[in-house]
Amino acid sequence: MTCPHCDAAVVAFVVPSALREHAPASEAAICTRCLRTMAVDEIEGTDAIDVAPAESADFAAIDRAFPSGEAGVALALVCGHLESLARNRDSVEALIEHAERKGADVFAFLGRLDASEAAFDLDRRRAALLDLI
Repeated sequence: MTCPHCDAAVVAFVVPSALREHAPASEAAICTRCLRTMAVDEIEGTDAIDVAPAESADFAAIDRAFPSGEAGVALALVCGHLESLARNRDSVEALIEHAERKGADVFAFLGRLDASEAAFDLDRRRAALLDLI
């Protein structure tokens, strides 16, 4: 399955109930290139997509900096909101807090993430997040 925005591969995952209000759907996916998130239903050919449970979601296909499990799901959703940080501030804050509760070092993650083809400017978003949190 490929991203409807840039045709790169996606990683699909089940969104834990605690994070659903910040997700596009209960089953979501993140693009391995542009880091946009989307509902699995938005992806063509979803009948063959493997949607991983949150606890076993593996985001290594995106970047080795991604943690696995719920922390990874929360950070994947953060990435999906960074294209419009101002509009998604409340969700970004909640997702960062959740990722930290699950053991992720969010700022170390953002520092290591290679997002040269992301739909957002990661360097600018890092600076904005430091001011935000």
